[in-house]
Amino acid sequence: MAADERVFLGLGSNLGEREENVREALNQIAALPGTCVVRTSALIETEPWGVENQPPFINAVTEIRTSLEPSELLEATKRIEAKMGREKTYRWGPRLVDIDVLVYGQRRVHTPRLNVPHPQLLERPFVVEPLAEIAPEVIEELRRAAISLRSAGP
Repeated sequence: MAADERVFLGLGSNLGEREENVREALNQIAALPGTCVVRTSALIETEPWGVENQPPFINAVTEIRTSLEPSELLEATKRIEAKMGREKTYRWGPRLVDIDVLVYGQRRVHTPRLNVPHPQLLERPFVVEPLAEIAPEVIEELRRAAISLRSAGP
C-alpha cells in the first residue's frame, strides 16, 4: 500500500473561473478513496508554457497521501478533469483544469501514459515555485537525482 508515500500533484487552469476550477479539483482529489490532502501551495498566476498565445494560468501544487497506485491515481485525476468539463485541444493548449502526477514517493514510473517523476518538472517555474513553497527538499532531491543521472552518462 502506498498510503505513507508523499505524492505531489500539479494543478492548473487558464479557462473560465481559474481559481475556482483549481479549488474544485482539489475538493475532488480530497474525495478520492483512500486519499487525504496534506497541504497545498498558494495559487499563483503564471504565463503559459509551451504555447504562449493563450490566457495566463492559475497554478498550484498539492501534497496528498493516497492508497491508490500511480496508474489508479492517474485514471482518477483524468476522470476529475473530464467531470469538470476539460476538453482535449492540443498539446500545451488552454484548459479548464489540468492535474499532473509530479512525484509519487521515491517511485520511478515509466509507462506510455505516466512518467514519474514528471520528466519536465524542474524546467517549469509554474511547478517548481509552488512545490518549493510546500516541499523545498523535494526540489533538491530531484535536482540531485538529475545531476546524478547526467553524470552517469551512456
